[in-house]
Amino acid sequence: MKPHYSPETYRARSSIGYLLRRASNLMTPRVEAAFAEHEVTFIQWVTMMYLRDGIANTAAGICRDICHDSGALARAIDQLEEPGFIERRRRTRDRRAVELLLTEPGHPTVESLVPLVVGCLNRALTGFTADEVAALTRLLIKLVTQLSAVHDKSAETLEVAQ
Repeated sequence: MKPHYSPETYRARSSIGYLLRRASNLMTPRVEAAFAEHEVTFIQWVTMMYLRDGIANTAAGICRDICHDSGALARAIDQLEEPGFIERRRRTRDRRAVELLLTEPGHPTVESLVPLVVGCLNRALTGFTADEVAALTRLLIKLVTQLSAVHDKSAETLEVAQ
């Protein structure tokens, strides 16, 4: 298979890495600003969504997935635990590990903010057709799956080498 990029023709502004980072850098402040008048921040909402959707249930898992500073995430978790939106629970098999759980009061809070995020996403996708959004989503899922597989293999190689 022919490579998609070559050193001779590579231009940063048209590379996947640049475009993904640029899109994220443009989108994140807009979504964060939309949360300014709400009782939880965007990162707190993301944390609750991870718990709601079963993406990760530990601070370490969430940090790893979103590449967020562990200290900042710990503060966000503390702030979510205080009003009772989430709770920490030690795992029974490994008492060192702490699971995060979305509580009964946390569910309506996280759900109430979904329309806010949906609105931000829809504004960002203005001018895209439904087919384009479906294709973009499908391709991003494919890219994430590919990158995850490469990452997992790299981690396995490191473990074997040690």
